[in-house]
Amino acid sequence: MDVALLEQLLDETFDHAVVHHGFTDYMRDYQVVIHATADPRTGIEPAYLRYLFRYCVEARCETTLSSETWRASLDDRLIEGETGDAGLDGYVWGVKWHALYPGARLLPQSDTAGRWRQAVGVDFHEVRIDTNAHRLTLVFSDLRVSEVPVGYAAFVTG
Repeated sequence: MDVALLEQLLDETFDHAVVHHGFTDYMRDYQVVIHATADPRTGIEPAYLRYLFRYCVEARCETTLSSETWRASLDDRLIEGETGDAGLDGYVWGVKWHALYPGARLLPQSDTAGRWRQAVGVDFHEVRIDTNAHRLTLVFSDLRVSEVPVGYAAFVTG
């Protein structure tokens, strides 16, 4: 995949919302579904976009929240939007999205991608995707972006 195009596609995710991420049902590719919005004055309609990281040989997800925030976020009422802000301290999981901030970036000098490139014989890339609650690190070969219907994320998660 062309590195300049990959960087452009990643840049376009900045400050949108991740509404779902995980392996596809056939478990080879990793998908990140974002809700992309713009200032209403631009006339650009909001859209749900599926970032499909093809041939994903490594996917790591780790928290970006502090242990103190986690400690304050264990109450199950925080997983529901209606009760999550009822005077509770902690991270409100029930909003069901994470802000893509500071966003996604290519790690161009990735030893891991280099090892996979040499072993398999095709280009691999490593990307870090930071949100306000999770950090994803993906090693993959190709990226495809497509629009998906409203509710797609709910459908894939059951």
